[in-house]
Amino acid sequence: MGHSQEYETIEWSADRKLTWADFKGRVPENDRAAAVTASGITYRFSTLYKNGELKVDFKVTTYFYPNKSWYQPHLCDTFILGHEQLHFDISELYAQKMRDRLAKSSFTENVKEEVKLIYREILEELEVYQDLYDQQTNFSRDSVQQSLWNNKIKDALRH
Repeated sequence: MGHSQEYETIEWSADRKLTWADFKGRVPENDRAAAVTASGITYRFSTLYKNGELKVDFKVTTYFYPNKSWYQPHLCDTFILGHEQLHFDISELYAQKMRDRLAKSSFTENVKEEVKLIYREILEELEVYQDLYDQQTNFSRDSVQQSLWNNKIKDALRH
């Protein structure tokens, strides 16, 4: 098994949509959810001084974690897959927000802590937004709300 499988990741891409085959985790016993998407945002950065000014170069990436994501085939259909895909898209939307926020910030030599603070804020906002999405769509059962959210997130990701 080794560690490589544990940390298998799929990087978010506009062209690569999730399939049920990507959901490789074991279903927890007695879990009522049809499916769970584990996704997250990671970042790294490097710094250099240019003409006495601190320059920071960022890379912010959104990942899907196959081994922490699971589904119950008898409860799932393509509509639910679309709901799960949007959870992943919402993570990317917040990665985009983080990139914007970082681009607009100025940093001191305390850059590591300053970036960590922005990251923490983004993760909190993301969690609240993911919960709102599940609530408003009733975990995909409300097809009208699901369509509205699909369009809303697609538009937001274009900007």
